[in-house]
Amino acid sequence: MKKSHGPAFSVTELDLVKCTICRGRAFVAGIFSPRPCMQCNASGWVSADTGEALSLEVLVTQLGIRLQAAERQIEKLKRPVLMSGPAAQYEQNNRRGAGGTNYTGD
Repeated sequence: MKKSHGPAFSVTELDLVKCTICRGRAFVAGIFSPRPCMQCNASGWVSADTGEALSLEVLVTQLGIRLQAAERQIEKLKRPVLMSGPAAQYEQNNRRGAGGTNYTGD
């Protein structure tokens, strides 16, 4: 292990699993109304290694990392797919038709 002074500048992503008590819902059924799950500190997530609840600072950081990864994935899926080959030429407007419309030759 390498010696260092001060806090770490990078945070590693921990493995999280859904809480087995509340099944990831953060609440359990009470007698009169739902109540917060005490096993996972009402977050729905626990450590995959130990099965224990994470501290609030660690939990916020880990959920932030997961949210950023999910947002990157969503943005990646939103990007338009660039077609290539004959299909791309067929879909583009070549302005060779009547009035500058698309002419496909069909």
